[in-house]
Amino acid sequence: MIATVKPLFTPSRLSARVAELGKQISKAHGTKPLDVVAIMDNAIVFAADLMRHLRCPAVCHFVRAEIRDVELGGYTRKEILFSPEPYLKGRDVLLVDAVLHTGVTLEFWARRLQASKPRSLRIAVLVNKPLERKVDLKPDYFCFESASKQMVGYGLPGPNGQYRNLPYVGTLDGKVQSGRRAKASGSRHRKARG
Repeated sequence: MIATVKPLFTPSRLSARVAELGKQISKAHGTKPLDVVAIMDNAIVFAADLMRHLRCPAVCHFVRAEIRDVELGGYTRKEILFSPEPYLKGRDVLLVDAVLHTGVTLEFWARRLQASKPRSLRIAVLVNKPLERKVDLKPDYFCFESASKQMVGYGLPGPNGQYRNLPYVGTLDGKVQSGRRAKASGSRHRKARG
């Protein structure tokens, strides 16, 4: 059984908007070196495409937050584990993620990176979802603004990590189809401050 994915941002629209964002960041940043810190796993496709449109010398770092269930005193609770952050003292930093919704994880990363005293720290996201925000955090750059929907494709996972490989961003419609019907309907979809 496969869920139907409804395209939201097509490959051509994604390509054009990411290229525009890369030019915008390059113009604002100039020719100074830029350290791009990409949050894995969701930002992998967006960060790779964005990097190709930056005109300044860039160094890429990858960081990850992992959520685990931890048993403590007979209770299960969620614990967030973070990979070691890069040393960025005196550097210009661009923190990149795919989606900014609640802002909790991205704000945590921003604070951790600020601890190494970078010269500047800016945030770029593919999709900004301000209605879901739980902290006072705004991206400096974003490609799209959207209401609350679960998005998949272009690096964003659906259930069981599926759909990351789709060349577009889509939403799950909540309906489940048989594999045969889903295959037929799926063929139609082949195809900051922002």
